[in-house]
Amino acid sequence: MTTKNELKAALSALGVSKGMTLEVHCSLSAFGELEGGAETVIGTLKELVTPSGSIFMPAMSFSPELPLTDEEKALGITVKIAILSPDAERTAMGLVADTFRRLPDTVCGSDTISTAGWGSHAEEVLTGGLDYAINNGGKALMLGVDIYKLTAMHYVEAATPPEINEMFAPTAEVSALYPPDKWLIECGHPPKKAWYTIQQKALERGLITRTMIGSCPVMFFDIHDVISIYEHELKTDPYELWGL
Repeated sequence: MTTKNELKAALSALGVSKGMTLEVHCSLSAFGELEGGAETVIGTLKELVTPSGSIFMPAMSFSPELPLTDEEKALGITVKIAILSPDAERTAMGLVADTFRRLPDTVCGSDTISTAGWGSHAEEVLTGGLDYAINNGGKALMLGVDIYKLTAMHYVEAATPPEINEMFAPTAEVSALYPPDKWLIECGHPPKKAWYTIQQKALERGLITRTMIGSCPVMFFDIHDVISIYEHELKTDPYELWGL
């Protein structure tokens, strides 16, 4: 079991400190056993960052990916996710994020795609989501997850050519069966996992610090530094990035 003291010491050594702005994504199961569970992760981060800093976590009302029927596969559907009620107790964001967004001192939007915030700039989530963290030196702390959980990556995707998005958009038939206000549907996959390419480029440039806390792999980095690589690739050679 990883104890709270061990978690706090490891996060402090990593660089999590007073006044910091953090975007946090966590898979609690990656720890195996963690003393105090989700509450320990949240409480420890608050102790280190203090109210002079800010903590942001995803608060998106999505289910995990759901299994596909043969009929759905025949329609070209590759990802099916249900949009949940904003007050759903559990979502695909994980137990830590789900616990965090329901705490009385957390500020949280009520839209399907929202961010939860705590600390000195918590209110920023209501108007800008992660904009404050991205543009004010925020760090990303990835506990047991990789770059495919980094919500901030979506904030630069306006640079994606529309024709690429259209390649994987649901058809009119699929949208009629799965209304966009109730379902998140994808049709097809690009040949390359582009975000892993970005993660590898960031690692090669020394932008990501990696460590282990017990059995949990951890990444820690400047948000803007990493998502800027993605934005650059989307603007210069998006087809190569996605293998198209």
